[in-house]
Amino acid sequence: MGISLYFQKENLSVNTSKTRYNHHHHHHLVHNFSHFLYILLCFQVFWITGASRGIGEVLATQLAALGAKLIISARSEVELERVKAKLVGKHASDGVKILPLDLASGEEALREAVKTAESFFPDTGVNYMIHNAAYERPKSSALDVTEESLKATFEVNVFGTITLTRLLTPCMLKRGGGHFVVMSSAAGKTPAPGQAVYSASKYALNGYFHSLRSELYKKGIKVTIVCPGPIETSKSGGAPSSGQKGSSEKRVSSERCAELTVVAATHGLKEAWISDQPVLAVMYMVQYMPIIGYWLMDKIGGNRVEAAANKGNTYSLRLLFGHKKTA
Repeated sequence: MGISLYFQKENLSVNTSKTRYNHHHHHHLVHNFSHFLYILLCFQVFWITGASRGIGEVLATQLAALGAKLIISARSEVELERVKAKLVGKHASDGVKILPLDLASGEEALREAVKTAESFFPDTGVNYMIHNAAYERPKSSALDVTEESLKATFEVNVFGTITLTRLLTPCMLKRGGGHFVVMSSAAGKTPAPGQAVYSASKYALNGYFHSLRSELYKKGIKVTIVCPGPIETSKSGGAPSSGQKGSSEKRVSSERCAELTVVAATHGLKEAWISDQPVLAVMYMVQYMPIIGYWLMDKIGGNRVEAAANKGNTYSLRLLFGHKKTA
């Protein structure tokens, strides 16, 4: 399977369609690019939230292999120890620090977390902050969401993430700069029937971090917002995963998503879209042809809510035509 990449100065979109390519030439390019990333990232410090599973765990694995130093955070220290034990790389032992963290723990706890993170590598501090942690997406209609679910989603996805950023940014400014990598979602770029609250939280993140970058760009603060479509994520333990694959859903692997996230961040892209079809096409329509894009989402919205409620494929083109009744 080949990957079709489309680069713009501010945007990277990825279509994971099958293409023909020269295997030898592709291998040579990948080897050279990996060497370039190793030189670029060696001795850089990455702080990753939500690092105990899914894309966060894969990012930790790939960045460690590229020679980066890591601070890995999640609520479970046991799971973080498991992740650390399997990492391989130049700094995979002494250069990987575990920092248990709950984004919903409040400002004082997050302030202490920032102090601890900065103390791990006093010569450099945190160069890259990867905001990957997110509350499990509540799959319900916009009217059925509970107050508890609404607050829990925003506490982690928005309030905790913004507070952590607000506390860490002054440390970066003292050093002359830093880079925030925000794992948002395609649901932060388009309507997401059946996931209205999750979508709202990602729109909020996009708005805050684009504004933050505009305010502090001249002072050295960079922001890369990554908007993945449906991702095939691995999970550990018995916790439910929003990334479980439906029988006919096309998803990008968490490994490929992490790889392209590193590419987007190291190239200083402001925004990156990583998705298979049809989600990527919908993102383009909503962005560049909103009349058509919103018409399409309005047409499939009710069917998508029903599919989400039945734990079916919420990304199928068949949603356009409704569901066939079976005897």
